[in-house]
Amino acid sequence: MRSARRLTVLGLLAVLAGCTTPAGTTAEAPGRTASLDVTVADPDAPAAELSRSPDGYPDFSGSLTAANVQMGNEEAAELQGKLSALGAARKAGTISEAEYQRRLLLLRKLAAEHGADAQAQIAK
Repeated sequence: MRSARRLTVLGLLAVLAGCTTPAGTTAEAPGRTASLDVTVADPDAPAAELSRSPDGYPDFSGSLTAANVQMGNEEAAELQGKLSALGAARKAGTISEAEYQRRLLLLRKLAAEHGADAQAQIAK
């Protein structure tokens, strides 16, 4: 009986000794940057034929054309700055909660209506 208990304890210790991950660390995949190039269609350019692979399937390995003008890096950085400033102002208490909620409502309204507005622009 004692030898069975010892074997169980030794087996458990052997299993635990095999675990070498230090506590508190997580394994994360390294961040990757986007490798897809998307361009905006030029209205004066002739329509390009969709390229096909030899087996007849469409080939998407080239650059893709966007349906409408996309947000640029500068515009994204500007928007991120505005949102960060709004959050920092709320945290620091320099704006009232009512003002924060008003601005947040405007941004949410813009987000909700932007898709429909963009679709209307594309349809024109």
